[in-house]
Amino acid sequence: MIKFPIRSYTKKEMALSYFPSSSPHTAVNHLMSWIKKSPGLSAQLNHLGYQKTAKWFSPKQVEAIIDFLGTPYGFE
Repeated sequence: MIKFPIRSYTKKEMALSYFPSSSPHTAVNHLMSWIKKSPGLSAQLNHLGYQKTAKWFSPKQVEAIIDFLGTPYGFE
């Protein structure tokens, strides 16, 4: 398996890595729902400068998402 690269991702790219068989809009909705349901992750993302209107996740935010939600589908 390939290691998930840590870099900046759009919300759509990140969401589709977790929900590859969903439409982009649905994948983003699912990912954001998971984030909202995880108070620790929401707090960590806010601490790292995330804002609801952001279109991108920074590399540090991507690391936080992976720490809380696990590695995306098809990666180790």
